[in-house]
Amino acid sequence: MSYVTVLVTELDGVLRITLNRPERRNAMTPEMQEELIAAMEEAAAGDCRVVVFAGAGEAFCAGLDLSALQVMNDESAVEHTADAERVARLFRTLHELPKPTIAVVHGAAIAGGTGLATMCDFTLAVPGVKFGYTEVRIGFVPALVSAFLTLQVGDKRARDLLLTGRIFTSEEALRLGLVSEVVEIGRLAARTLELAEMLKGNSPESMAATKRLLAAQNKAWLDAAIAQALAANAEARATHDFREGVAAFLEKRKPVWKV
Repeated sequence: MSYVTVLVTELDGVLRITLNRPERRNAMTPEMQEELIAAMEEAAAGDCRVVVFAGAGEAFCAGLDLSALQVMNDESAVEHTADAERVARLFRTLHELPKPTIAVVHGAAIAGGTGLATMCDFTLAVPGVKFGYTEVRIGFVPALVSAFLTLQVGDKRARDLLLTGRIFTSEEALRLGLVSEVVEIGRLAARTLELAEMLKGNSPESMAATKRLLAAQNKAWLDAAIAQALAANAEARATHDFREGVAAFLEKRKPVWKV
């Protein structure tokens, strides 16, 4: 497949998927989401042993692109549902990918970028990287990511991160269990290679079976949570706060919430 927004390369059994919109801090568009899904499906069907996610330029992923935000207030209910289902498919594909995954985070990973980075099996981040589930700041509901986050950190910590929308660093993410290791920038490439080589030394069938087992243990709960999240997402996009939050963000002003 030919890709436009991501760069897919393979070397010595390691498939590297690089978010490749550095001029936009690798902000996600619907096209990028579709290409990420396609790249993961290619990895699942191929001979690679490990999948690495990275971002080109200064950031890992700055969240949703402004170009996507600009059309949201004019979308129909059907289009809103299709958007949400695509994001659900992206996260579910990553969660169930049979190959081990490593996120290499050298710059900011915000909103959907936080989800993408922290849902990988291993997340390596340099010191001071900024993460955040910032959706509530602009009238969004972090519906889809909430299910996966709750599995990772538990209900109380998920509530803190999702309701405050606060920015937190790689060091706190490590304490929360969202980041596997904090690695100095000069060691990041070498540490990624070391981890990939360790994983390549394991039985690929055993690792795939282990990942299937882990996914199956939470499948019924996750199925229900994602269905609820899709409904919540669609409902939220019809609200005043959603329309006002998007407008305020685009106009670079403080939102005026309806009381």
